[in-house]
Amino acid sequence: MTVEEVGDDYTKDGTVDLRGNPVRRSIRGRWKACSFVVVYEVFERMAYYGISSNLVIYMTTKLHQGTVKSSNNVTNWVGTSWLTPILGAYVADAHLGRYITFVISCAIYFSGMMVLTLSVSIPGLKPPECSAANVEDCKNPSVLRLAVFFGALYTLAIGTGGTKPNISTIGADQFDVFDPKEKIRKLSFFNWWMFSIFFGTLFANTILVYVQDNVGWTLGYGLPTMGLAISISIFLLGTPFYRHKLPTGSPFTRMARVIVASFRKANAPMAHGLTSFHELPSLEYERKSAFPIHATPSLRFLDRASLKTGTNHKWNLCTTTEVEETKQMLRMLPVLFITFVPSMMIAQVNTLFVKQGTTLDRKVTGAFSIPPASLSAFVTLSMLISIVIYDRVFVKLTRKYTGNPRGITLLQRMGIGLSFHILIMIVACVTERYRLKIAADHGLIHKTGVKLPLTIFVLLPQFVLMGIADSFLNVAKLEFFYDQAPDCMKSLGTSYSTTSLAVGNFMSSFLLSTVSEITKKRGRGWILNNLNESRLDYYYMFFAVLNLVNFVLFLVVVRFYVYRAEVTDSVDVKEEEMKSMNDK
Repeated sequence: MTVEEVGDDYTKDGTVDLRGNPVRRSIRGRWKACSFVVVYEVFERMAYYGISSNLVIYMTTKLHQGTVKSSNNVTNWVGTSWLTPILGAYVADAHLGRYITFVISCAIYFSGMMVLTLSVSIPGLKPPECSAANVEDCKNPSVLRLAVFFGALYTLAIGTGGTKPNISTIGADQFDVFDPKEKIRKLSFFNWWMFSIFFGTLFANTILVYVQDNVGWTLGYGLPTMGLAISISIFLLGTPFYRHKLPTGSPFTRMARVIVASFRKANAPMAHGLTSFHELPSLEYERKSAFPIHATPSLRFLDRASLKTGTNHKWNLCTTTEVEETKQMLRMLPVLFITFVPSMMIAQVNTLFVKQGTTLDRKVTGAFSIPPASLSAFVTLSMLISIVIYDRVFVKLTRKYTGNPRGITLLQRMGIGLSFHILIMIVACVTERYRLKIAADHGLIHKTGVKLPLTIFVLLPQFVLMGIADSFLNVAKLEFFYDQAPDCMKSLGTSYSTTSLAVGNFMSSFLLSTVSEITKKRGRGWILNNLNESRLDYYYMFFAVLNLVNFVLFLVVVRFYVYRAEVTDSVDVKEEEMKSMNDK
């Protein structure tokens, strides 16, 4: 390779190796590095969902908790697991970098899994056995046992806080957006990333859930722990091939400086010439392998932060680029708020949907019965199929008409997912109403522990539709928040996606408790321990209306949202990009 070819082989997006040296694209990154990241995700998701998918059943049958309490404990823990990535993103972007933050978090994650497995295995730590038909007759586990169990769960949640926002970002960092071919490959990364997630989830929802229900919780939790150990090992094996981006300082501090400086100069006369606003020389950005961002007309009040007024203190004067970075993060907030409601719907899959399955006939053939939590596998299967069809068929067809390399915009893809959520809750309402009719027709409304003469597969449509919705909404959401975040705040942008799921789970807990209490006081409760006496159909119809209102608000948000311009969107790069896309 000639000297000129070697020089052109270096990445142009500022990525380095662990020692801070520039990297060559032919040696590091691309799908060669991503293969380790994707395989890691398969095993890690198998481990995580091996715990979360059946957790509500464990809390009901082993910890002897009722419907509302067990569901809320699950959604509160899941919410925490999705909220801690904000901290992980901050540490990665501001201090340690994504790789080091990820490795440390893996150690915390694995320790939580180890203790959790011990808490369901060791006689002195696992809850007492109970053969009584009613939860009220069972002996509750001691405070020590509960402390160890929930302590392990939340240690696990802290560990995932450092892995979730960084692993997908590490994967995306393996593609240089300044190389047209790599930029095109990156467009498919998030589709296949979600494919790997749900492939691991499929194993958890079928094999692991069956082991937990029919073999035992010791092996049922031991296998996910082994899976996590394998996933961490696979990731570490890929270390020589990874590209890394250096930490660029706290994104929260940068945003706070812009907001404070804007308010401090709220009464200053506004100038209009570019020379009146502070910006670093282009050479300064080139030295950092970064690019300045030009001023945009939105959120113009924040432009005051870069207005020159004589003082150069960092809390009084920011660069135009810092102002625009803050604008980009703030512009995404309305989209983030819109995703809270569908995230509440996702919380129902592993709680109320699973609880519904416990009341139905689970027999498939002979002596084989399907565990209720295994219905979640159909969410995974439908999503896997939908993602492949979307990436290989839908994108190619729509690309010809729209000229968009993605086929349709990310917000349009999210909108399709949101519309599916309305349909899901309508179907769930109709199905539950039919289930209640069967219970009434056979005089089983007031009986517990008796299976209804109705196959569990009657719930299948709502699970399948949830998978299709996820293939549109969740993939687009993850890619949108990564894509629209400034280059120096990618981990924080990714954490927006996890924050959506966190808030959705907490809102689900709040609504479940509130609706349960209010409806109990007014007569027949909507959510009781005996689901045959409950009115989940009303609860699901309430969610359908909530999703409809949310979709209308989404249309308003989309109407005013402006996508950020990419620094790679020059004419030359666009021409090469379209050529690469056509060659593909």
